[in-house]
Amino acid sequence: MTRENPQPGLFSLIASDVRAKAQWLYGDLSRKSLVKALLTDGTFAMIMYRLMQASQRLRLYPLAMVFNKLNAVFGHCIIGRNARFGPQFVLIHSQGVVINTRVVGGCRVLLEHGVTIGAEKNAAPTLGDDIFIGAGAKIIGGVRVGSGSKVGANAVVVDDVPDNVTVAGVPARVLVKTGMEP
Repeated sequence: MTRENPQPGLFSLIASDVRAKAQWLYGDLSRKSLVKALLTDGTFAMIMYRLMQASQRLRLYPLAMVFNKLNAVFGHCIIGRNARFGPQFVLIHSQGVVINTRVVGGCRVLLEHGVTIGAEKNAAPTLGDDIFIGAGAKIIGGVRVGSGSKVGANAVVVDDVPDNVTVAGVPARVLVKTGMEP
């Protein structure tokens, strides 16, 4: 029996996250870059998130809670147990990152430190693919951040962000529209 769009396995997800981080930080996927990415700040939090997510999927709720707390204490990062991100989820720096449990993100989502992605009135953000969120940015409420977009440092996003733009400011406004990248 074949399944359409099977869920990637735990180790496959972790490997894709670490490879994406190595590519972002060092510009290549050499063994040296992969080892450095594995040992850098934020990678522990990425792995704890993936272990928590897998435990949650398998209904091993106490174990998911343990990974959640390990992430908070040692990764300095709080990610809700039901938050979902696709492959290549990268925490460039994990300190101060807070993500609500209802957040859904696509593939290749990169976050700097101090980012908050939070719910308001039970509505949480949805992030597309190929998203970069700068240090200290806040994305609040039931907004959508379009694919290929960048959120500048310390921006406060309270309205939808179109695809392929850069937003910044308080409240965030479109600064740059980018073309589709190949």
